[in-house]
Formats: sequence, C-alpha cells, structure tokens
Amino acid sequence: MKITRHSPSSLNLFCASPSTFVTERIIGRRSGVGAVAYRGTAVEAGVTAGLMDLEFPVSECVDLATIEYAKLTAGSTDPKINVIGNDVPAMVRNGLDELRPYGTPSATQGFVEWRPEGLQAPIVGYFDFAWDDLGVVVDLKTTGTLPSAIKLPHARQVALYAAAISDNIDPRLTYITPKKRVTYRLENVAAHRQALYRIALAVEKFMSLSDDPEFFRSITAPDFESFYWSSPLARQTGFELFGF
Repeated sequence: MKITRHSPSSLNLFCASPSTFVTERIIGRRSGVGAVAYRGTAVEAGVTAGLMDLEFPVSECVDLATIEYAKLTAGSTDPKINVIGNDVPAMVRNGLDELRPYGTPSATQGFVEWRPEGLQAPIVGYFDFAWDDLGVVVDLKTTGTLPSAIKLPHARQVALYAAAISDNIDPRLTYITPKKRVTYRLENVAAHRQALYRIALAVEKFMSLSDDPEFFRSITAPDFESFYWSSPLARQTGFELFGF
C-alpha cells in the first residue's frame, strides 16, 4: 500500500500498537477521541488566546477554554467528561504562567515538512508555538501526572521541528497538570530525529508487503490490555476486526 505522508503521531502509533495502526491507518476504522484529548485541545485554545494577546485577562482565557471544551464534548459518551473538564481552568492558568514570559509567539500551529533521503513520503507535523526571536519552538502537553523527563514519543515529535526548521532551533516540551508545570529542552535531537526516520522506513517496508488491507489485519493482533484499546468503542471495533 502506498503512503503519501508520515506524521509523528502515526509513527509513534506504529511503534506502540501495530494492530491499532492497522485498524486506524490502513483499514480506516477510527475509535474517536475521549475527554483527555478534548481537554488538551480546549486548554491549548485558551493558552493560545492569552499568548497572542498578553493583555487578555486570564479569566477570559479560562472562559474561552471552558466553552471550547463544552463544544467538543457535546454528545460524547465518555464517562469522565465532567471530571476531566474540571482540570481545564487550572491548566490554562498554569500554561499561561509558564509561557507568557516568552512573549507573543511569532507563529502558532505552524506546518512543517521533512523529506529525508531514502523515504518515499515526507514526515509532516504542526508545532504549537514558535518564537523566532528566541529561536524556540514549544509543544504544549496536558497530563494528569507531571513526567520527570520528556516522553519518547514527544521527543520524536519535537525532533521533527528541528529537522524541518533548522538545526539551530531550540525544541522544547511544556507539560502542565492542574497543579504543576514544567518545560524541558530536548537533548540529543539528532538521535530522536534518526529514530523517527528509522520508524518511517519500517512503516514503508511494512506497508509495501501488500495492497490488501485484509492482509495486514491477518498478521497483527490486538492487546486489549493496552491503553489503545481501552475505550468501549475501540474494544468493540477490535473484536469485530480480529474476532477475539
């Protein structure tokens, strides 16, 4: 099967759960997203508003994010909607406390594309915030527990920005919880970029095995204890496709 583009999310998914990769990216059966993903989108909206206008009141940034979360979750059956939604105001405040000292970003949601030699398709992505005057690019992550270091999938993601923009860019990850916040600078950018490249090569070799989606279903099997199969819809889809 031919692939037209790679993304850090799809490459990380291939590493973490090949059966989910096959289900979503080859067969096209997506399970949707839950309250945690909606929380991240809503918080980012509130933080972005507060960064693009440094005089914009924090309370109004919180209101904007809360309204956005309500819109995103309307009709959702995720039982954790209310609990997860309670995190939004504090996360917006923490995000602004952490990132407003950088000033107003020169770009938000910027598209990047990397075409290394040897790959059939480019690796593309979108960074959250960039400050050209500082030479800094930042991705914002909302999480229930503050990590002690950059998580590997996130390291590969921001390594793409350095590959696509400039070797001189300073890629960073900002993690926020309702109570804490931290920003990490990515070290060993070249190593994480190489890992992203190697995974993309593996995906292309994997997908070259056949043009039949059924073939890929037949050579993978889901681990229903994995996070990727935790939602009721995902498990239902898995049972329908894999039969166990």
